[in-house]
Amino acid sequence: MLWLALHFPQLTLEALPLRQSPSVVTARGRVLAADPVAAAAGILPGHKLSTALGLLPGLRACERDPAREARALADLACWSGRFTPTVSLAPPAGLLLEIGGCRRLFGGIEAIVAAVLDGCRIQGWSVDWAVAPTPLGARWLARAGAAACYESLAALQAALADLPCAVPDWPAEVVARLDAFGLRRLGELSAQPAGGLRRRIGNGPVDDLLRACGELPDPQRAFVFPERFAAGLELPSRVEFAEGLAFAAQRLFAALAGWLQVRQSLLRVGTLQLTHDDGSSSALPLRFGEPCADEGRFMRLLREHLSRLQLVAPVEALSLMADELVARPDASAGLFEQAVQGEGAAACIERLRARLGDDAVRSLALHADHRPECASRSDDPAGIFAAKTASTATFGKPRPLWLLPAPQPLAERVDGPHWHGPLQLVTRGERLESGWWDSGEQSAVGDLRRDYFVARTGEGQWAWIFRDAQGWFLHGLFA
Repeated sequence: MLWLALHFPQLTLEALPLRQSPSVVTARGRVLAADPVAAAAGILPGHKLSTALGLLPGLRACERDPAREARALADLACWSGRFTPTVSLAPPAGLLLEIGGCRRLFGGIEAIVAAVLDGCRIQGWSVDWAVAPTPLGARWLARAGAAACYESLAALQAALADLPCAVPDWPAEVVARLDAFGLRRLGELSAQPAGGLRRRIGNGPVDDLLRACGELPDPQRAFVFPERFAAGLELPSRVEFAEGLAFAAQRLFAALAGWLQVRQSLLRVGTLQLTHDDGSSSALPLRFGEPCADEGRFMRLLREHLSRLQLVAPVEALSLMADELVARPDASAGLFEQAVQGEGAAACIERLRARLGDDAVRSLALHADHRPECASRSDDPAGIFAAKTASTATFGKPRPLWLLPAPQPLAERVDGPHWHGPLQLVTRGERLESGWWDSGEQSAVGDLRRDYFVARTGEGQWAWIFRDAQGWFLHGLFA
């Protein structure tokens, strides 16, 4: 096994909303984390709040919120599901990803690490990392900012030997006792007799060191991805224009994409809930032309909606729900490399709906009726994507996609019907006789008795014509 450890050193700060620089996070009157501006002023973790205010009088102090940090870490775990299904939480500010079995899928460990770090950067998270054969060893190296991959136990043990004894985050009295013994590096500690160390500092630190070095098993509790996806995010500042919501929503869609990957599901309908600063809320439904799990496609559709959205009040929080899911169909990859495909018709339709409105884009759905005027209907916007369109249907006889609003009378001469010249009949007649049940009803087509033909003009255009008791009529044109 090979573990990628992610350590988020600024999680206590970056998980908080409504932050204004310079700012720090405090607990019991002491600084836990400081943003870059505060750190540049000399404020360090462990400083008293009074000392920090003395160094930077305009400093904004926020109390630590462990619940919000836990939610942020869970959202990151959902997001990391796109890389591996084996994810473990390493609280208070870490994640463990087992990537040994996924290296071939992504093209190597370096490619996985690069994708993970790029995703963290896009979402605005500061992160340190390390890759190692043991989960605890990887966590310690990530916490030390190793930013390296150690694939063998020998390389891992050599790297751990150089770490200070303060890195494992053991109790302060343990670290102080080790310092009094003159043991400042983990390599010096591991060289000591285990029995004596257990009597002096307890079993916990010694067992931790053995687990980190791979000499004791260290099973991890797997993160359980929720059955239903619902995630929220408080914005760092109130947003007054809809386009400004896209960046914040990206964190939510990134978590959704990872959750869908692990659950082997695709999203058909989702809802982005907007919470306004006046206490009201509004919903932005997101319907997709075909079920998908692509974060980029989620964001493209969202931006189309936001470009038309007028906010009734500034937004201070977002929440995302996956309302309608479908199982991901089984598919095999191609044997040979293939060209990258475009978005496709479904993605184009969903973006047109978002840009033009629901009523502006409709589909043709089949209806069980032999009469051409009644065989297809304009679908309502809610069912536009679920319906099977007439253009993809299979008919026993040729049918044109384009029907005229009303049949157009044709001139009839000795050589037959005329439309821009004489028409040549290329098929035998097809008798359609139907509709007796709605004869006499208002606005109903009624009973029809027609013989349909496919005809060709002198210029090569194909037409669909019929003859009834009143004569010849043009009813449709073939593309």
